[in-house]
Amino acid sequence: MMSQFEGVFSVLPTPFSESGSVDANGLTRIIDLFLKAGVSGFTALGVTSETARLTEEERSAIVNIVLGHVSGRVPVVVGTTAEGTHTCIEHSRAVVSAGASAVMVSPPRMPKLNSEAVIRHYKMLSDAVDTTIVVQDYPPISGYAMEPSLLVRIATEIPQARVIKLEDPPTPLKIARIRELPGADAVAIFGGLGGMYLLEELLSGATGAMTGFAFPEILVQVVRHFHLRELEKAKEIFYRYVPLMRFEFQEGIGMAIRKEILRRRGAIDRSNVRSPGANVDPSTQRALDELFSWLKAEGCPWI
Repeated sequence: MMSQFEGVFSVLPTPFSESGSVDANGLTRIIDLFLKAGVSGFTALGVTSETARLTEEERSAIVNIVLGHVSGRVPVVVGTTAEGTHTCIEHSRAVVSAGASAVMVSPPRMPKLNSEAVIRHYKMLSDAVDTTIVVQDYPPISGYAMEPSLLVRIATEIPQARVIKLEDPPTPLKIARIRELPGADAVAIFGGLGGMYLLEELLSGATGAMTGFAFPEILVQVVRHFHLRELEKAKEIFYRYVPLMRFEFQEGIGMAIRKEILRRRGAIDRSNVRSPGANVDPSTQRALDELFSWLKAEGCPWI
């Protein structure tokens, strides 16, 4: 089972039509683009998906669209984080019944959360739902930073929860600290954060990347060359495209930039995000123009 969870998993954004409804056609076009890029799997209903701005009906529709279009070609992880354990279990049961390969769950956001409550949350989920659990370590969303020892304890005590999506910087240092602990050999660790630290994460012991970066081809090549022990080639690709990763992952407007890039790639018709999210302004458009011009001059094959 763990062998399914390596490489690059693309976190899918949610494209919207001019009227503001979910653009199903755009979503399937993104899937096709990313499959062509060679991704190992997908994650639906992540932070990149604007999940917090979706209705329950839209969440269910997106899961069905993604699972139906992927049709078993690669694994699909679905985010089922909820403040209550009961709600998380119900969300997880629904997506697993629909065909999801795994669920991704952050600790519940609650006052005075502690490690015992976190363990109990994941244990109750694992007892109720027979599937792989991706433990999402992203404190800005959960409000709780999990220490390396807690993450390894979760993996040790709950065998279903041996995949980590780690987004608590400095991520390379945290990955290295996890790998030093007994029992960590059985854990798969994905970096995120737009791929900005992917090479350093791999050097520290990451399995791959799980992120919504709009050019997953780049991440796929970095991971492939790294695992082939072609470090110089992995470095050459990664260092060339770090400026693109950095630009796309700007706090507050990164989702809009990511969608704008996907629009320019022909995958979606509109780059709008849902309110109160910010859309791409003229100055950001101009800066993106300059970056794309530089990438084209550098011979980037996808521009």
